[in-house]
Amino acid sequence: MKNIAITLAASVTCLIFCAEINAADQNVTYTDPAKVDADYAIQGEYSGVIGGKKMGVQVIALGDGKFDAVGFEGGLPGEGGENSKAIKSGGETKGVKTTFANFMGGATIHDGAFTITGKNGKLARTVRQSKTLGMKAPEGAVVLFDGSSTDAFKNGKMTEGKLLQTGTTGKQLFGSHKIHMEFRTPYKPFARGQGRGNAGFYVQSRYETQILDSFGLEGKMNETGGIYSIKAPDLNMCFPPLTWQTYDIDFTAAEFKDGKKVKNGTMTVALNGVVVQDNVELTHRTTASPLEEGPEGGPVYLQNHGNPVVYQNIWVVEK
Repeated sequence: MKNIAITLAASVTCLIFCAEINAADQNVTYTDPAKVDADYAIQGEYSGVIGGKKMGVQVIALGDGKFDAVGFEGGLPGEGGENSKAIKSGGETKGVKTTFANFMGGATIHDGAFTITGKNGKLARTVRQSKTLGMKAPEGAVVLFDGSSTDAFKNGKMTEGKLLQTGTTGKQLFGSHKIHMEFRTPYKPFARGQGRGNAGFYVQSRYETQILDSFGLEGKMNETGGIYSIKAPDLNMCFPPLTWQTYDIDFTAAEFKDGKKVKNGTMTVALNGVVVQDNVELTHRTTASPLEEGPEGGPVYLQNHGNPVVYQNIWVVEK
């Protein structure tokens, strides 16, 4: 009985300790690309030609040398690859190689190359950049944030690197407009799903385009590129965490007559320079939006969801 009691006590202690470790792992957060773990250099995108056909692979770090690989025949998303036809496999780093035993007959990552042994071909690691990254505000635009101050926001705060933090609302109200903004999600390898770099960007404080580290995921309504509670993106154009990404949104406000909505608003969303929502009708204000629908304009709202997402280069052109 004594041995059983000791064993049970040890098991309970292990369960509690392991739970504490797992909880701590979930909170491991990297916000500086220069200060990351060894897995970050393996995570990313790989592209090339296999058997005469373009192919792309996205590798997602899951912590402790474990990874998921998502392969796309035809190229990376936005370059011909389709999420609905993705090839998926788990992998792990041992020694100097990361191996995906079940990926198209076997694959490895070593020295910056994704080698598909079953097809006798290699894909090179590639770093893509949005074609609208760093786009300058045109003449007549309303500049909300350029790194010089947070004067355009209520209770706006900057990091030491002069990046805008989450949890702030713009001061100016807008009706129909176009908006450009750039965001960066943190790297949280042990976190999963909505716990991985979650935030939200709200047009008029009414309609949310989701922000999340959804790199390599399916591309759902509650992932980056999705209009929350309304529509999933047409494709997942999310880049890896700690990469600067862009939203370019063309918004047409709803129309009201005698206090009643007579026509829904619409939104076209380009994520990293690729249209993922094309003239989508906004049938209702999205879940958790802080402002009811109405005839008056609304401000930009940057939701704080407990993750250190940061922003730069935000400007608006009124229509």
